[in-house]
Amino acid sequence: MSALSDTEITAQSVVFIFAGYEATSTSISFVMYQLATHPGVQKKLQDEIDRALPNKAPVTYDALMDMVVNETLRLYPAANRLERISKKDVEINGVFIPKGTIVIVPTYPLHQDPEYWPEPEEFCPERFSKENKGSINPYVYLPFGNGPRNCLGLRFALINMKLAVIRVLQNFTLQPCEETQIPLKLSKRTIFQPEKPIILKVVSR
Repeated sequence: MSALSDTEITAQSVVFIFAGYEATSTSISFVMYQLATHPGVQKKLQDEIDRALPNKAPVTYDALMDMVVNETLRLYPAANRLERISKKDVEINGVFIPKGTIVIVPTYPLHQDPEYWPEPEEFCPERFSKENKGSINPYVYLPFGNGPRNCLGLRFALINMKLAVIRVLQNFTLQPCEETQIPLKLSKRTIFQPEKPIILKVVSR
C-alpha cells in the first residue's frame, strides 16, 4: 500500500475536522438541554466541577467528567444507525450473511432497549458511574461504533464536549424558557438533530 501524498493528508485532515463539527456541536446542545431540564443533575455536576477546579481554574485532562456526556450520547447518539459491509461469507447465530452484504446496526434502538437499559427514556447519568460502567455491554452502547472501524474522532469529540460543558457550567446556569421545546422532538434524519433549535435561558453564576 502506497503512502498518502501531502495533498491527500491535508484533504483527510479537513474531512476529519468538518465531519465531526456538526455532530459534536449538536451533541453539546443535547447535553445543555438535558442539564437545563434536570436542574438537580446540573447542580451536582457544577458542585463536582467547582471541587475539582476551584475558582474557575483552567480545565485539566484529569478533571474531565464523563457520566453526563455518556448518558446524553446514549439518549441522542450522533447517528441512529451504523452500516458495515461484510468482507466475507459468515454465519452469526444461525444467520448467514453473504460477502458484500450491507449490515445495519440499529444504534438508537439498542440504546433504548429496556433489556439493557432500565427505564431507557430517563436521563440517568449514574448508569455510567465507576461502579456501573464495567457492567455495560460494549455492543449495546455505540455512539461512536466499536471495534477496529469505530469513529477516528472519538477522543477528540469527547474532549471537546467535556471541555465545553465544564467551561459553560463554571460560569453559567442553564434553565428552560418559554421557547424551550419540552419534550424535545427529533428530526427524521440519519444524523440526530432536534426538530427545532434548542433555546435555553443562560444565567450568570
